[in-house]
Amino acid sequence: MKSNTKIKTNEAKRISRRLFNHWKHKFEVSESDHTTFIYMPDATVQLDSHSDVLEVTLTTDREDFAHLEQVIIAHLNRMAQQEFDVEWLHQS
Repeated sequence: MKSNTKIKTNEAKRISRRLFNHWKHKFEVSESDHTTFIYMPDATVQLDSHSDVLEVTLTTDREDFAHLEQVIIAHLNRMAQQEFDVEWLHQS
C-alpha cells in the first residue's frame, strides 16, 4: 500500500528536519537536500520538501496503514507546532 498527502506550509524543510532528528534515534534515516527517508521496520516514510508544500509518502504492507498515517501526521503536527488538516490518497 502506498499513500501520500501534501501539506501546505512554507516551513517544509524545517519540519522535515525536525522529524528526521526526532526519529533518527529510533529508526534508520537518510536525507538529501530536499528529501528525507525514515525506514521503520515495516514501512518507509518519504518527505519531499518544496517551497510551499511538504509531500509525505507512506509505503507499507501493513493492513493498519491508517494508524501509521495518524502517527506520522501527529508527529508532523508536533514538529511544526500546529495542526495540519490532511487528506491521504491511497494507491495499491
